[in-house]
Amino acid sequence: MSEIERSLDMRGTPCPVNFIRCRLALETMHAGDHLHVQLDHGEPEEMVIPGLRDAGHQVDVIERDATSVKLHVICAG
Repeated sequence: MSEIERSLDMRGTPCPVNFIRCRLALETMHAGDHLHVQLDHGEPEEMVIPGLRDAGHQVDVIERDATSVKLHVICAG
C-alpha cells in the first residue's frame, strides 16, 4: 500500500484556524500517510505541534528559517 503525501502552507494563518485545518486534513488521511505543514514561529508553532502530538500523530520539525517552521507529520490514522 502506498502512502499519501500532502502539504499545507499555514503561514499567516492565525490560531486556532491553523490547528483546525491540520486536524481536518489528517482526518481525511490514513495511518502512515504524510503531511507537510508550514507554520509561523510563535503561537502557531507552540499550539499546533503539541496538539497534533497529543492526538497521536508523529510530528518532526524538518526545517526552520527566520520566520517559519516546516513540519513532517505522520498520520496516526
